[in-house]
Amino acid sequence: MTPLLALSVDPWILSFSLITVIVTIWMGFRSAKTSKTAGDFFVAGRSVSVGWNSSAISGEYLSAASFMGVAGMVMSSGYDALWYPVCYACGYLFLLLFIAGPLRRFGAYTIPDFAEGRYDSPLFRKIAVVFVLFIGFFYTMPQMKGAGTTLAYIFPGLPYWVGVALVASVITLNVALGGMKGITLVQAVQYWIKLFAICVPIFVLMSVYGFYGNQLGANAVSLTPAAMQAPAAPGIPSAADAVAPRVGIHRAVLPEKAPADAAWVSPFGPLTTKAAKAAHLTPEESRPYSLLYTYSLIIALVCGTAGLPHILVRFYTNPNGVAAKRTTMWVMILIGVFYVVPPVFGVMGRNLFPDLYSGIGAKGTDKIVLELPRLLNERYAPLGSILSGITCAGAFAAFMSTFSGLLVSMTGALAHDVYGRMLRPQSTSEQRMRMFKFAAVLIGGIAIILGSFVEPLEINFMVGQAFAIAAASYFPLLFMSVWWRGMTMRGAATGMLVGGLCALVAATLTNVSNLALDKGPMGKIFAGCAPMNGFWSHHPLLRILCEQPAIWTVPLAITLMIVVSRLTRKDVPSDVRMKMLVLHAPEQLGLKQEYIQEHQPGH
Repeated sequence: MTPLLALSVDPWILSFSLITVIVTIWMGFRSAKTSKTAGDFFVAGRSVSVGWNSSAISGEYLSAASFMGVAGMVMSSGYDALWYPVCYACGYLFLLLFIAGPLRRFGAYTIPDFAEGRYDSPLFRKIAVVFVLFIGFFYTMPQMKGAGTTLAYIFPGLPYWVGVALVASVITLNVALGGMKGITLVQAVQYWIKLFAICVPIFVLMSVYGFYGNQLGANAVSLTPAAMQAPAAPGIPSAADAVAPRVGIHRAVLPEKAPADAAWVSPFGPLTTKAAKAAHLTPEESRPYSLLYTYSLIIALVCGTAGLPHILVRFYTNPNGVAAKRTTMWVMILIGVFYVVPPVFGVMGRNLFPDLYSGIGAKGTDKIVLELPRLLNERYAPLGSILSGITCAGAFAAFMSTFSGLLVSMTGALAHDVYGRMLRPQSTSEQRMRMFKFAAVLIGGIAIILGSFVEPLEINFMVGQAFAIAAASYFPLLFMSVWWRGMTMRGAATGMLVGGLCALVAATLTNVSNLALDKGPMGKIFAGCAPMNGFWSHHPLLRILCEQPAIWTVPLAITLMIVVSRLTRKDVPSDVRMKMLVLHAPEQLGLKQEYIQEHQPGH
């Protein structure tokens, strides 16, 4: 660290962040001492209570996208970005109604376990493992963006990639030491840290700078004349700026990059209209495209929640299916309470910290949750630094808890499914636990490399694409396998492969074309993909279908599953009736089985 860099570090922010990291490592070491068996590493011994598990799942689910990305996207794109927090929470209703209980009753360690057991096909396990890694790495990249952004904020001048490497190394150490049981306590505590860290600063900020209604009023929400909605020339206050004093808010002049007030508060704002605007379409012409984008985003987020491997594996840690359903209900409540707060940061950030509109990458709107509390230093120093330190601690808890879950999910796929079930079926529990630690280091290293490439992309945008891949692959597999006895292995595999790969390719195409627009090093690396942006501008429909592919990939996957299963109906597993009973019958009947038994070799 250079002397200049050391001098620019806020001691309050550094202290709170260090405390969070140290406590996380300490809890990881402490919990690791209780992880003795393969069951402890993969499913926490199936002994996690409803209270602890609901807190742990909430801690794992509320990622950098929830803590930082929602606020950043509301600030940058306006109110059409609110579909993200709404659908993040609604996805758990699907889990509660259709998947959580049956999945736990089947009693596996991983989703590939379920795929093999439901269809008696070791081949299907290999296909399912691939998507654990695809979804996991796509979801890991925004967590690494959050880590790099937070470290670059705490240490001004620190390269983005250094923050990514430091945080990923700490989390990899925790996971390698204790597996699922080792991180459960950590994630449960981190949920409450995040809730405290997001709520306390915003309440203080609102008491000083004006409550939510006043902040919203400064954006001329209730004003309809055209003069109020028209954007102002750069450097000249808009009509909404003139109204701001009437609602008790002094709004800073918005830079040229900021969306106009009318667009920012519109249900079809900069997020859903960007493809149509790039094609120079009129507002009337762009409406169908905006609707298509919105519907596809909703499908991706709701169905994708029910298809995330690192969330689904959590239900195997409950003692039984009833506990899994109760856990899901409490998770809906816990994350619903949390999601009320981040959008308020986005609204206040637009009024009080518009300079972030001009920033890019780690210096853009994604860091509004970290920056906004420091405004209080102008009146009540060092209160602003203390509250900013608290939000930084929450940000650490956010991306650390989610990356921990992702790492356990992907590492479990390699250690249990690839090594323990494919390469070395006769391996002992000790050998698989050793492989778990090696795999954690390998996955952590790949995550650092991928995370270093995505600085120019928005956190929530990347998470949405990970959800789209999960929605087109694992969601159809689980939903159809749990509720339709006529599914065959070929039907399930065909639908999951085609739907998931189509979503993966589509998301990758839009990501590389967006990276090509970067003015920094990423733009040079992906310069060969720049012509794609010209193609997107002439074909807005194709851009939306690639950027948000769930609206066609999910129906495609389900249709293929039905059609191929009908054509191969002779291959329906002979014991399908018993398997459906195991999935759906109440535990009191004694039909619940543990597909993976700890004492069996190779399991």
